Amino acid sequence: MGDEEVQQVTEALDVVERIEDLEQRVRVKSRIMADQVRRNRVWAEERKQLIQQLHEGGLSYREIAARLEIKLSTVQDVFRGYTGSGTARPKKSTAEPPA
Repeated sequence: MGDEEVQQVTEALDVVERIEDLEQRVRVKSRIMADQVRRNRVWAEERKQLIQQLHEGGLSYREIAARLEIKLSTVQDVFRGYTGSGTARPKKSTAEPPA
């Protein structure tokens, strides 16, 4: 299980992308996007809980990333408390500390 469900979702989205009427296609895509905003919050919380459980069980950040097939930075972000997008991640300060 897993890959088959991903393929089914991908195929369903492909069907939406082939809707010929632009207005109808945009309307359907907008509904899907709005629903996905809600799902993303729920899915991210579920992922966070599992990452924390795996770490409490003794797995390293790298082992968790490999096991869940996600980026190491995603695992690290859970423990940093960071929840934004990768492009909005705060940059490390390059300023020298005050003397």
